[in-house]
Amino acid sequence: MNQHRDPFAMLLDYEQRSLAHVAGLPEQFDAPGLWRGVGYRVGERRLASGFDEVVEILPLPQITPVPGAQPWMLGVGNVRGNLLPIVDLRQFLEGERTVLHESQRVLIVRQPDGNVAVTIDELYGQRGFHDEQRIDTEPVAQGRYVHFIERAYRNADQEWGVFSLARLARTPEFRQAAA
Repeated sequence: MNQHRDPFAMLLDYEQRSLAHVAGLPEQFDAPGLWRGVGYRVGERRLASGFDEVVEILPLPQITPVPGAQPWMLGVGNVRGNLLPIVDLRQFLEGERTVLHESQRVLIVRQPDGNVAVTIDELYGQRGFHDEQRIDTEPVAQGRYVHFIERAYRNADQEWGVFSLARLARTPEFRQAAA
């Protein structure tokens, strides 16, 4: 881990560790059959992606539009001196533009040619699911989501899809506009 992390990353780390802590049950932290990741919402879908797929979670940087780009390619943003493509994930998957707001967050996703930022509608923080909570992917994996949702879980009457950001980053259409 980078020793010189920004304050937001440190707070997110504290939040993730505190949410993961269950007093009296430390053996469940890495228990067999437990999947953990970052939970978020895109449109009406609750999704989660593995910690290994999310480089960082940041507020939406200022966007500079890129002429001639796909409509879901919002533009580029400066993140600590690096220009990153910023993609409206909802528009890419559903064809419906995300309504950007002041507390908007982006997930920074690693790509072979450099990182990319994808918008999310709401950040839920760390989520963990057990094998017993696993359900069929059909309720959450419809339309274009079917290509990226690997499995699904039900927790407290809410359906969650495990969304592969790595598969998204390898998709030719996505890479063409975000490269």
